[in-house]
Amino acid sequence: MVGPFGGITAATLVRAVELHPQRHGQPIALTVNYLAPIADGEFEILTRVVKTNRSNQHWIVELSQDGDIKTTATAIFGLRRDTWADTEVAPPPAPAAEDVAASAPPFGVVWFDNYEMRFVDGAMPDDGAESGSSTTTLWVRNNPSRAMDFAALAAVSDIFYPRVFLRQGQFVPAGTVSITTYFHADDEQLKVQGDDFVLATARAQRFSRGYFDQTAHLWGRDATLLATSHQIVYFKG
Repeated sequence: MVGPFGGITAATLVRAVELHPQRHGQPIALTVNYLAPIADGEFEILTRVVKTNRSNQHWIVELSQDGDIKTTATAIFGLRRDTWADTEVAPPPAPAAEDVAASAPPFGVVWFDNYEMRFVDGAMPDDGAESGSSTTTLWVRNNPSRAMDFAALAAVSDIFYPRVFLRQGQFVPAGTVSITTYFHADDEQLKVQGDDFVLATARAQRFSRGYFDQTAHLWGRDATLLATSHQIVYFKG
């Protein structure tokens, strides 16, 4: 609520590791902890590889401004090999993206302009009506058009407005404290995805004592599960 869109911070940290000359493999998992608001201006990212195994590699990442650490993260990169595969979850029912009207950015929030969002269910409430469900499903893609990569996938994993808004039917102070994204897609699957829409769906499990959790799934149009994310969110009200 007092800093930049958390997804772009996560994307920046993923990209920092991808650019490191010691990087081994593709992103597997990323956990980002938001310690303090990031101000407009320069920042520094420190990446440190902790351990490299034959299959995976572990990183610690810190983002700081003027010597003050604002964000910490751990990242796992790894080599993907052909193995038996199956997906137990299924995408939610949704009309084609082209059959859903595009949504206008709410509240004058600038970062929404970087995405084209088409809500299938659980759009941002504007009538003050409470909801018995915290589920939101939408089609989303970058604006302007941009091919999907791991940094963009990390950003879209945090595309959802706080679930408490939907349940209470109103805006309340809230912000992500920690998010973990699991990358299921590999380079080839992201090439197939290209700049097409992603079907994104999220819901909370429990709201209690100032915090709630959120689980999200990101699907390609061909029903390929690209990523899942889990986060804990602070809220008032």
